[in-house]
Amino acid sequence: MKLATLCYVQKNGKTLMLHRVKKADDVHEGKWNGLGGKLETGESPEDCVIREIREEAGLKIRAPKLKGVLTFPDFAKSEDWYVFVFTASNFTGRLIDSPEGNLAWIPNRDLLKLNLWEGDKVFLPLLRRKGHFSGKFQYRGGRLLKYSVEKY
Repeated sequence: MKLATLCYVQKNGKTLMLHRVKKADDVHEGKWNGLGGKLETGESPEDCVIREIREEAGLKIRAPKLKGVLTFPDFAKSEDWYVFVFTASNFTGRLIDSPEGNLAWIPNRDLLKLNLWEGDKVFLPLLRRKGHFSGKFQYRGGRLLKYSVEKY
């Protein structure tokens, strides 16, 4: 089982996205994702998302907002992934040349036009609503087989 975070940094009607094109054997190769990564020993989800945004983008976020939790059964290397999804609009710093891929500020109206995982198109619109969500997305061979989403 893996625990991870995913964060959508937002400003002026745009969202910071990462085009995953730099790492060999990346399960996300060619996809656009929010930023984030695996929790390290002793970290809370908030600790992790703050660290990951600093490492991947060079930004120091403050007060990330938990929006939901995603479950990906049997996803990468046949492990279950549980992902805490955040948004952040309070940050300082300058973007770096990310080791994970190419960073770009994408207008929110264009997010769903990107090469995203199929499930991302389901939960990304939920980031704009009040409340929280929980989603379960089952993939096989990179294709979404089934999903369920609960809104709270």
